[in-house]
Amino acid sequence: MSAAEIAPLRLMAVHAHPDDESSKGAATMARYASEGVDVLVVTCTGGERGSILNPKMDRPDILENMGEVRRLEMDRAREILGVRQRFLGFVDSGLPEDENEALPEGCFAVQSLPDASAPLVAAVREFRPHVILTYDDNGGYPHPDHIMTNRVSVEAFEAAGDPDRYPDAGEPWTPLKLYYHMSFSKERFEALHEAMTAREMGSPYGDWIARWEDRPEKWDVTTRVPCADFFETRDRALLAHATQVDPDGFWFVCPREIQMEVWPTEDFHLARSLVDTTVPEDDLFAGVHAEAPTACS
Repeated sequence: MSAAEIAPLRLMAVHAHPDDESSKGAATMARYASEGVDVLVVTCTGGERGSILNPKMDRPDILENMGEVRRLEMDRAREILGVRQRFLGFVDSGLPEDENEALPEGCFAVQSLPDASAPLVAAVREFRPHVILTYDDNGGYPHPDHIMTNRVSVEAFEAAGDPDRYPDAGEPWTPLKLYYHMSFSKERFEALHEAMTAREMGSPYGDWIARWEDRPEKWDVTTRVPCADFFETRDRALLAHATQVDPDGFWFVCPREIQMEVWPTEDFHLARSLVDTTVPEDDLFAGVHAEAPTACS
């Protein structure tokens, strides 16, 4: 039985920049949206300080209008995924070349936690999601905007249901589950590497895996959502972000057919849950279905 047959469910995915929603959890969102789940992508910044990562788009006129271009790209990706989307309005912090480099004044990552969280708390109370997706406490990778996105997501998850916190941000609503994306696990890339090597295709992942330093993953995968049928949708959404995604680059080096066969899921870590569930899960709404019609406010 699909999620939509059980209850009118809502899923919110909180991301740092336009394009992050298409590289992390996109097939999962497209699958749930196709089942009737109401899916909202919240994008914290406009990506104004992003670099042009696709050589075919490396033109001065685009770089000068990066914020506007990335908003248009986001709109195309949103339409492809079948989801809703809103910007919180913060300014991209950029990625410092040196860890000691000061971040730009007024950017997202230098905001106080209450100031950065208040718009997201308001969005949670308005949209009333049952499940929220975000990054882990290292941001998935240590970009200052990704780390701040984790911080505001955790704050909003914990504060949105408390009428004494952020009293000007709307009527309280308590989300039920919070997940971290686990899109880039060593286990996944080892599986893709072995599959490509076995087919004598040559794999780009060998050196990358070797540099992993054999450190354990901080967060375990608790939830694997089957969504291979939506990998093609995910790829089209990625390509909509033409300034950020090279069609001849890393994202597409492993044939989709191999990905569908070898790793047909997108993976998550259940970071918070207010409902009873048993891991491992194959559904972000596991344990939520019984709660959804009366999810607490």
